[in-house]
Amino acid sequence: MTTHEAASAAAGISVFSPKSPSFGLRYGALFGPVVFGVTAAGVALPDVASSLNTSPTATAWVLTAHALALGVGTALFGRLADTRGVRAALLLGSLVLAAGAVVCLVAPGLGVLVAGRFVQAAGSGAMAACAMALAAAVPPDRRARAFAGFGATMAAFSAGATLAGGILTEWVTWRVALVLPALSLLVVPLCLAGASTRVPGRNDSGRSRAMDLPGAALLTLTAMSFLVLIQSSALALTTPLVTATAAVLLLSAAGLTWRIRGSETSFVPRALVTDRVFLKVAVIGVGVYGGLFAALYAVPQLLVRDHGWSVLSVGLWLLPGAVAGAVLSRLAGRLTAGDHGNRLLGAVSLAFAVALAGALTGSGVLLILGASLGFSAFSVTQVFTTALMSGHIEPGRRGGAMGLLNLTFFVGGGVGSATAGALANSMPLSTALGVVALFPLITALTAFTPARRFSQGLGA
Repeated sequence: MTTHEAASAAAGISVFSPKSPSFGLRYGALFGPVVFGVTAAGVALPDVASSLNTSPTATAWVLTAHALALGVGTALFGRLADTRGVRAALLLGSLVLAAGAVVCLVAPGLGVLVAGRFVQAAGSGAMAACAMALAAAVPPDRRARAFAGFGATMAAFSAGATLAGGILTEWVTWRVALVLPALSLLVVPLCLAGASTRVPGRNDSGRSRAMDLPGAALLTLTAMSFLVLIQSSALALTTPLVTATAAVLLLSAAGLTWRIRGSETSFVPRALVTDRVFLKVAVIGVGVYGGLFAALYAVPQLLVRDHGWSVLSVGLWLLPGAVAGAVLSRLAGRLTAGDHGNRLLGAVSLAFAVALAGALTGSGVLLILGASLGFSAFSVTQVFTTALMSGHIEPGRRGGAMGLLNLTFFVGGGVGSATAGALANSMPLSTALGVVALFPLITALTAFTPARRFSQGLGA
């Protein structure tokens, strides 16, 4: 057994035989349906608003709550994978995902629907966390091949997500479009074979590191109150509620900071938040996800409301761009170890930012182009950052670190959709979308940072 295989086994992960070509595809298929919670739901938003008699601004919470819970779920279940093993995280996450999907299917109003989406997204976050932990444990000599398969599979889901959302919304019901992330449950049995019952960090007495539940609660409160505060004007919150939310944000952020500095076993490790590679990757993800979530909130509404398109037409026209994202993500899986991966990510992000800025013209072509480039940037970002961090974080802490990274990404996505929704109260929605172009622009500038600063985390 190689040194990496021994480390992977200690991390509660079985290493597949080199002759097995399927592990990258399996992990990609476990993660892939997570994309449906964003893209398919974005296409369905106009029908959600009309069916539940709510405003487009209020329905932004279908995406915002999903982004928050997906991020928190990824962080929690990633840490659970570190403390109790990937198998336990997969099984518990499957139950949460199934329960949330049931609530979404029967929700009588927007409030219950958002609650169901929150629960479903938390379970979906477990699928993402376990998929990344399993993929990151692939030995270095097989990592390029694994991430090529992982990226191609994820991108295939991205390519079909908009069309699937459009078809199901138009011909069946938007409720089915919102529960498509539950398709991950079909792949769980295939991935359990790659997740052993061994627990990372278990000491000689058989005890493992405990999860910092107070730290997890403080992190959740901080992220949640921050997103609510951004949306306060759109939600028409009263002054006392805004004041209370701001107080919760300040107190929870202060408590989280104190815990990070004062505890070596904090849910958010101090060594992680001061790590240059982690911080740069976090900025990259926030920019891309913020722009993508804003586009998925605004573009379907603009095309349906201002251009008279059907939801199915939106899904069909977004399909070519999603297919391009599939091709680029497969390419990213083969370029992650060098400077070309940075350049690909920077170029796609810059094109995404320019297209979103072009939404100021109200052109339907530019709206489609902007959302399509968002899919491409998303696919490349997820593959690139997962591959980069897999070589930078020690196996015993990899699940929690990847989970926290994706929490940052998805909170960034929630900030993007919430910002677009809030700005839409005081300016045209197309103008708000143009302003949000700053998100992927920041990603592009960060990605073009000299590659050697990133490659330090690859051990290259």
